[in-house]
Amino acid sequence: MKKAWEEPVERTSSAPVPAEMKIGPVEVRPATVLAPMAGVTDTVFRRFIRHASLFTTTSASAGATTIAGAPRLDSETWDSDAAGIESAVTNTQSGCGLLMTEFTSADGLSRMRESKRKRYLTFFDDEHPISAQLFGSNPETLAEAARIVEDTGFDMVDLNLGCPAKRVVGCNGGSGLLRDLPKIGEIFRAVRRSVSIPFTVKFRLGWNDVNIICVELAKMAEAEGLNAVSLHARTREQAYTGYARWEWIAAIKQAVKIPVIGNGDIRTPEDAAAMIAQTGCDAVMIGRGAPANPWIFRQIAQFTATSTYDKPTAADRYHMIRAYFRMLMAGTEAGGIAEKPENAGREAGAPTDRSSSVGKEAVGKMKQFASWFTHGVPGGAKLRAAIYQAKTGAAILDQVDAFFEAQVSGNAVFEEPAEAHEPIDFSDAALVCD
Repeated sequence: MKKAWEEPVERTSSAPVPAEMKIGPVEVRPATVLAPMAGVTDTVFRRFIRHASLFTTTSASAGATTIAGAPRLDSETWDSDAAGIESAVTNTQSGCGLLMTEFTSADGLSRMRESKRKRYLTFFDDEHPISAQLFGSNPETLAEAARIVEDTGFDMVDLNLGCPAKRVVGCNGGSGLLRDLPKIGEIFRAVRRSVSIPFTVKFRLGWNDVNIICVELAKMAEAEGLNAVSLHARTREQAYTGYARWEWIAAIKQAVKIPVIGNGDIRTPEDAAAMIAQTGCDAVMIGRGAPANPWIFRQIAQFTATSTYDKPTAADRYHMIRAYFRMLMAGTEAGGIAEKPENAGREAGAPTDRSSSVGKEAVGKMKQFASWFTHGVPGGAKLRAAIYQAKTGAAILDQVDAFFEAQVSGNAVFEEPAEAHEPIDFSDAALVCD
């Protein structure tokens, strides 16, 4: 499935990203959301993004707020204890207001032992507010899984009606349900009855261009007591090709009173501001833009306050990629790995030998992240090749150190090569269901 971006669209309109949004009683500040992405948004990545998005505010004259650049993510800040970030950080200090988990099988959660569930639903105190996303098609099973999510301590639960992957759709999950609105209504009612925490849904325009049901679906969600809706403005048939059609986000905003979160083709602060201006949505959700540019939430906060934002220096990139790799090496065993979507059609909860796969999983994620993070970096192809050939996490870190030590020169901002303007291809990296 192609997951490469199309060429960027020139944005001419602009409006501030809202400072906050409320989903039920939960405050999301600022109104920015990290999209649920299979194979990406485990607890290590979520905490990494939350802390990469740190900013500070100072009161100026007339009560204005200015955004100061976040402290550099240098070796003293991160490397001393990459897996043990202080839990004092909240969404009021970070440009990322809401975190979401990888989507997790409701069937798997309902069948597996409680001890194993903890691995799939791991999160830390510094991740609040956080929402757990579920996929499935059986109303009662989804309701039971939602109760598990609530009992685990998540702030919200979200239903995935957007994933276009064949294996997920083949189980009538994800966007496969978009062809059955009555079944979606049953699911809404069953889950809403089962939990008291906010319940939200993320969906696409419809199955295809002749079956666009997003407005009707949003109205149904509101009528059944859901607290917010998120729209990835593409059809299932469209997958990740073409452009997100933001006019449908605007149509939903006009149709319902609950919060509307817009998703699709946000890779710069200008894109976020343009989506708010063009659609009037209450918040923006960022998927593929986050692993490609981990600073994007902080940049949006800066752009909202000052109409400008910092771009990463060579030193910033070095410390960021090194910090994330060290977190992966230290934190993979702690859990937070959601049920893999490629296993969606298999018997849920089947036992696996996790101990032998932890090291390989960390190395695999390091290689996956490198393909995104070094996009546009001068000489990045050389570093990617070296990382792909490495066999261990330590060997990958050695390659990163050697590359950036030769590249870093003061704090000069990178001059982006031609590849920086080419679409990033996610097809070999992960099943990105944003």
